[in-house]
Amino acid sequence: MKTIETKSAPAAIGPYSQAILANGFLYTSGQIPLNPETGAIEGTSIEAQAEQAVKNLDEILKAAGSDFSKVVKTTCFLAHISDFAAFNAIYEKYFISKPARSCFEVAALPKGALVEIEAVAVVE
Repeated sequence: MKTIETKSAPAAIGPYSQAILANGFLYTSGQIPLNPETGAIEGTSIEAQAEQAVKNLDEILKAAGSDFSKVVKTTCFLAHISDFAAFNAIYEKYFISKPARSCFEVAALPKGALVEIEAVAVVE
């Protein structure tokens, strides 16, 4: 097992790692739309927040030697399921390999975020 950490994505805000690499798979922690430089939520719309969350996830994937084409599963949390279509419009630009996915509304996300995305990816 190896802990993956990059300064290009937000530092963990609790007792967890950005990601763990184990047996050829990368398991990321959920990424909310935090700006890694300021620690503040980036954007007020679901589109802007989804872009930042995906950007954070991309940095963690890169740090582990992976990318979006190697993602096999995502779990997506939305503060408002009514944002589903707008979220999908951003999501489909990056996850073109169409990994397995769960996406659902939750009561609240850390720091009042509108979206959180976690992923499992292959690292070869």
